Amino acid sequence: MIRLIRSFGFALNGLVYLLRSQANARIHLAAALVTITAGVVLGLDRDDWLWLVLAIGLVWAAEAMNTAFEYLCDVVSPQHSEAVKRAKDIAAGAVVITAVLAVIIGCFIFLPHLI
Repeated sequence: MIRLIRSFGFALNGLVYLLRSQANARIHLAAALVTITAGVVLGLDRDDWLWLVLAIGLVWAAEAMNTAFEYLCDVVSPQHSEAVKRAKDIAAGAVVITAVLAVIIGCFIFLPHLI
């Protein structure tokens, strides 16, 4: 049980680092809070919430993996490397894919309530 608690502590430390060090993570947090607030105000149903939670979770997971990947690349190859740059750009692209997906899901959910 203590190992489990410690592992959650390590994960929490990672999330705190993510929020403190990454401006995009703070933008994702703000977008998630606005989305959740709008969902509460509009009284979304269970199915809408499932899609929103999935979209928010995917964006956060992609941002966390991208940050970890970039950090690891910087440690392994501190000097400029075109191959590392490409890998980091691709990982950042994964975040963009999930963010665009989240916006599309948000449009499907929120636009009918707003029009």
